[in-house]
Amino acid sequence: MRRSDLGEFEEVVLLAVAVRSPQAYSVVIAEELERETGQTVSTGAVHAALQRLETKGYLISQLGEPTPERGGRRKRLFTVTALGGRILSEVRQVRTRLWDRIVPQIILEWN
Repeated sequence: MRRSDLGEFEEVVLLAVAVRSPQAYSVVIAEELERETGQTVSTGAVHAALQRLETKGYLISQLGEPTPERGGRRKRLFTVTALGGRILSEVRQVRTRLWDRIVPQIILEWN
């Protein structure tokens, strides 16, 4: 397994960016995570994770067009890079291999 420096929260933020692309910005990502997890997610925490992921080269960002509903302010839109996509794919493969090795009776006992 390639060692990545991707934390669990960063992983779900990166996945949410992939889901919401090309309109992925901090508020939309926080809403997506709240919808999927049922837990409150602050836009500040999402924004910090987005910055870390961009520093690591897993995301790139650009400013969108100014919108009247935002008082003329522009949104910073994020996109997953090829490196970010490869990291997500590697993490998914590791998780799938581990899930596939769990004995079925154990999974039935959890449910």
